[in-house]
Amino acid sequence: MVLTELTQVPDADLPVAEFRAHLRLGTGFGEDTLQDAVLTGFLRAAMAAVEGQIGKVLIARDYEWVLSAWRGTEAEVFPVAPVLAVAEVSVADRAGAETVIAQDRYALKQDAHRPELRATGGALPTIPLLGSVRVQFTAGLAPEWGGLPADLAQAVLMLAGYYYENRAESMSGGHWMPYGVTSLLRRYRPMRLTAGAGQ
Repeated sequence: MVLTELTQVPDADLPVAEFRAHLRLGTGFGEDTLQDAVLTGFLRAAMAAVEGQIGKVLIARDYEWVLSAWRGTEAEVFPVAPVLAVAEVSVADRAGAETVIAQDRYALKQDAHRPELRATGGALPTIPLLGSVRVQFTAGLAPEWGGLPADLAQAVLMLAGYYYENRAESMSGGHWMPYGVTSLLRRYRPMRLTAGAGQ
């Protein structure tokens, strides 16, 4: 399985001014934007970390998802949530020749944690031996930063601030996250009803 981000959030849409205020950086000295590139980098890193923790895309982007086999014949769970729309599904043979699948053969089952691509006629399209299926879709909780839930936006700013304040340090493993951030993210993580659920 390969998931590729086809579009990214433009720099102009990131909350750099809000982040600068969060850090209480000085303003009015003619050099307010001097660190914008650095702040943008920390915001992107924090967004990526938050998305990885909760399995959800924050600001809507387009993705391409390539699989060599379905895990089920009737439905396949998307690797991220929430999925807003499916643009195209195509199947490629071993030589790479693609066939676009008619849209009436599949449907998007929306879900906050586990959206699915579902067959409408009994089974998902057959993937040829040594072939693949490519799904292009859009996912995201909000079209822009201002549409995010306040607690998620705060978690991103807090984590980006932590990265900024500790930029000279290296954490072993690189997976540690401040407790204040993890507590804000807790309710957005996928629910596990059984030992294997959500895996």
